[in-house]
Amino acid sequence: MAAAGKRSRTAAAPRLAGLLTMTRVRTSTELRERSERVRANLVLALQAGLAAGIAWFISRRVIGHPMPIFAPISAVVILSASIGQRLKRTAELVVGVAIGIAIGDAIILTIGTGTWQLALIVPLAVIVAVFTGGGSALVTQAASSGVLVATLSPTDNLYPDRFIDALVGGVVGLFVLILLLPLNPLSVVRRAADPALDVLADMLVRCGDALASNDRRRAQAASRRLHDAEKELSEFRDAVHAGQETAVLAPARWRARGPLAQYAESAEYLTRALRNSRVLTRRVVSMLAAKEPVPPTLPPAVCHLGEAVRALRHELDAGVEPVRSRLRALDAAGCAGQAYEAGVGFNGSVVVAQIRATTSDLVRASGVEPDEVERLVSEAFGHRGTG
Repeated sequence: MAAAGKRSRTAAAPRLAGLLTMTRVRTSTELRERSERVRANLVLALQAGLAAGIAWFISRRVIGHPMPIFAPISAVVILSASIGQRLKRTAELVVGVAIGIAIGDAIILTIGTGTWQLALIVPLAVIVAVFTGGGSALVTQAASSGVLVATLSPTDNLYPDRFIDALVGGVVGLFVLILLLPLNPLSVVRRAADPALDVLADMLVRCGDALASNDRRRAQAASRRLHDAEKELSEFRDAVHAGQETAVLAPARWRARGPLAQYAESAEYLTRALRNSRVLTRRVVSMLAAKEPVPPTLPPAVCHLGEAVRALRHELDAGVEPVRSRLRALDAAGCAGQAYEAGVGFNGSVVVAQIRATTSDLVRASGVEPDEVERLVSEAFGHRGTG
């Protein structure tokens, strides 16, 4: 009995040690990720604090408003707006505040304050904001401004002061964003581009390897991951828009406009490449399930696409013309052309077509004009291939 208990404890010890090790690794990884997020948003935190303080000082000390709550709120809202939308959000914030305050003051001055008056102010503010054609920011700001009017100072007719405070906060927020502490747009874009391009490159290479080893499960996993990659690509596109906005408005960042234009053009065609790659990987899964013939040059063709995306990432980061990415993508088209000549089944023919389409997207993302893209891809498909 004692021996059995001892054996049980001996067997449990490795499991416990493994569990503790896994916990330490997860904790370390989570702490590292959180620290990286803090570093990435440190400038935003400093911007928000500086803007709130300046807005409060101007409204309270310079203009003389006794309680300028809307000034720091407006400044922080501007800085926390979705990247690439701060000019639009400024206009929506000011209009939304105007609507919410106007409706709130009108109702309170007419029928007084109370629970049902508050319940009336909010839907009316939302209805008017929607009627003006505003976005979600305008609607939200109109509703929240109405609530603040009804709850913080419901008896004073301070509409002009509140509106001025909101305007001051919006202007200060933009001033801090554009002149005092402008973000480095290239850093923002690169930080967002890396995950998007990495997942596209890695899954294409993994799918090519799965095709070479006849591993349908691995191909399915790659296909599913590409299907879920829209978030990374959306964040990349948003970062490009934000970077362009900053580069146009902030004099200190004007030099970044050229490299950002290259990112912007690439982002459009990388979106198309992702969509074509999804179809490609799904057809690879179907091809393996149907046990169709796999010509020896077809797996390298898929891998070359992933390698082209990796090269594109590095060349965009370096700010150079993506020549290496372009050549690797054309190698993919060449291998696909050889595979087609060797003979493929129905699903294989779709894979070949999607390789060619994705090649066109990547060559276009490298800065080649549309007519030249068609010529290069057609020539590669018919005459090239490195195997």
